[in-house]
Amino acid sequence: MASLNVGNLGEYLREQRRNAQLSLRQLADAAGVSNPYLSQIERGLRKPSAEVLQQVAKALRISAETLYVRAGILDAERDRDEVETRAVILADPSLSERQKQVLLQIYESFRKENGFGIGDSAEDPGDGTVEERAGTDAPSDTDVRGTRTAGGSDAGPRRTTG
Repeated sequence: MASLNVGNLGEYLREQRRNAQLSLRQLADAAGVSNPYLSQIERGLRKPSAEVLQQVAKALRISAETLYVRAGILDAERDRDEVETRAVILADPSLSERQKQVLLQIYESFRKENGFGIGDSAEDPGDGTVEERAGTDAPSDTDVRGTRTAGGSDAGPRRTTG
């Protein structure tokens, strides 16, 4: 994982907060973090987690992936396609916020199933290799499987339990 460039991130967050015409306290409240903690992030003194960055991005109505790249969590070149996919989903005005989050969760589930996660190139959560896992049919409790209707069309994803 790349080292965090928190100074650049802090400056960017401050700029986005000011563009949104929010005070530090208003943004902290909206993101669910403390005012002093957010201030430290903006001044480059703290390294926020991906979860905190996601909360701040949601409060600012900007892409969390943009913040991940700024923080060095995502490699801009390697993960450009993933970032673009997420940005398109988040920018779609025809989807509700809940629908966007569900769609992103499904997308991430498929990426993990194929051996990729946020900022990872190939992960192996078990003792088998990615190729070995690809050949198994046993669903885990987090698998998302499509269902088919009687006519053969996809009815959409559903959560299965193992």
